[in-house]
Amino acid sequence: MAPTETEPQPALPYGTPDSPRIAVRGEAHLEVDPEIARIGITVSARGTDRREALTDLTRRNATALDLVKSYGDAVERVETGAFSITPELTKHGRGERIRAYHGRVHITAELTDFTALGELTTRLADLDLTRVDGPWWALRPDSPSHRQARQQAVREAVQRAREYAEALGTTLAALVELADIGAENAEPYASGRAMRAMSLASAATEEAPPLDLEPQRQHVYAQVNARFTMEPPRL
Repeated sequence: MAPTETEPQPALPYGTPDSPRIAVRGEAHLEVDPEIARIGITVSARGTDRREALTDLTRRNATALDLVKSYGDAVERVETGAFSITPELTKHGRGERIRAYHGRVHITAELTDFTALGELTTRLADLDLTRVDGPWWALRPDSPSHRQARQQAVREAVQRAREYAEALGTTLAALVELADIGAENAEPYASGRAMRAMSLASAATEEAPPLDLEPQRQHVYAQVNARFTMEPPRL
């Protein structure tokens, strides 16, 4: 039965001569300054006695944590990750015996003050048996840059659709669909994209000057698919 004039017309998945559709893609690429920097700190200890190695590791871990926390608001987050105490075995006659114990603690620090970052990194690397990795530059998940890129991609899609319609001598009528095509393949927050990494191990006996770390610009992408209806052109 054909629909009456008072019944809503079913939406068609394609255009018609009376309501032609136009499909476009909008894209945006921004290059912005990072908002946070992460560094990895690995504190190590070694001793022939298990308790001695563990005590030494505890002391060095506390020293590293106190140093990081002394920077106050410049450090947004500090977390302790993996901990291990591992025996080193060596051959002795027909059997094996424990030669030494190796202990490690991994700490992650997240900073927002990049001026303090260079100084802290150098001071950490100056500690005994301490390794520093990073920095890894990143944006926050709720960074305004993401919203700016999405809005720019939508504006580009609308502008592109208008240009196609103008080329046909007509105008857009309505938005039919807007899809974020990057939603299913979005990269996670800690993906390591756009990073600059280094590794420092303490070996100096004198206080080293602060590192001059240049923040690496971050790339923000957004893509959308948009479909519009337009007024029938006169061809």
